[in-house]
Amino acid sequence: MTLTRSSPGPVLALLFNAAVWGLSWWPMRHLQGLGLHPLWTNVGLFLIGCAVLLAWRPRALGKVLGTPVLWAMALVSGVVNAAFNWGVSIGEVVRVVLLFYLMPVWTALLARLWLGERLGSGGVLRVGLALGGAALVLQPEGLAWPLPRSLADALGLLGGFAFACNSVLVRRHAAVTRDEGRALAMLMGCVGVSLALALALGPTTGAGLVPWPPPAQAAWVAVLGLTALVFLAGNLAYQHGASRLPANITAVVMLTEVVFAALSSVAIAGETLSGRTLVGGGLIVAAALLATIGPSRSGRGVQPSAKASRRTSASSSASS
Repeated sequence: MTLTRSSPGPVLALLFNAAVWGLSWWPMRHLQGLGLHPLWTNVGLFLIGCAVLLAWRPRALGKVLGTPVLWAMALVSGVVNAAFNWGVSIGEVVRVVLLFYLMPVWTALLARLWLGERLGSGGVLRVGLALGGAALVLQPEGLAWPLPRSLADALGLLGGFAFACNSVLVRRHAAVTRDEGRALAMLMGCVGVSLALALALGPTTGAGLVPWPPPAQAAWVAVLGLTALVFLAGNLAYQHGASRLPANITAVVMLTEVVFAALSSVAIAGETLSGRTLVGGGLIVAAALLATIGPSRSGRGVQPSAKASRRTSASSSASS
């Protein structure tokens, strides 16, 4: 059956994916409460994704091993997931999500440096709006400089920057990377980076920031498996929606993740949204919305491929 413009299916699919990731902090925190650090949760979640993808597309491994640029994508994708999931597990959800969504700033600047793209007046406006919003979100009471006030803030910023790096890498090397190899590389990177950080910050090094996973128990193993299935469903929904809608429409719909994160953090976690955060968040979202205008004209949309860097799973190869 041919989908028409009026069909709500693709938009509903993207909304489901945005809801999954807007609520992703909830199972992450629940698992943390059961003794499983977010980094170890990442390892488990993405190992499941690797297993599913390799069972579905076993030749993807050869493509990863034979394409060095995919190793760089794996690294930055791993940083994206480790930073975001760790950040929303330990900090204020809305702050981390908003700081993550500074990605249009980093994407514009990196595209200028790596791809030679002109920033233009529109790009300058977007960068200014987003940085102004970030300054409001980060501005601590009584201090002059807007700086990260916690590890969670820093992780949100790092995740967004790494996300932008992956966006530009995907655009630059799209001709030499196929979906299935890129998907597996990103999954492997998520496992590898989280595992390396967990070990480096674990008890054996003396850091003690990341405890060993608890003994396998039905309570947390079941939650981990269910979460992996929900993430997989979200990624399948994303692939369905993003493959049927223009890139700029996809980007706009996916911004509802901020709404889902804000509403759920207030309703479930009891967080409060200050006026400063609301205004700053509005500027950041406005900058992200303005960033969707350009891709539809140039045909070089970033958002769907970029989303895959954080949202990737076995389903990423469905269209290959």
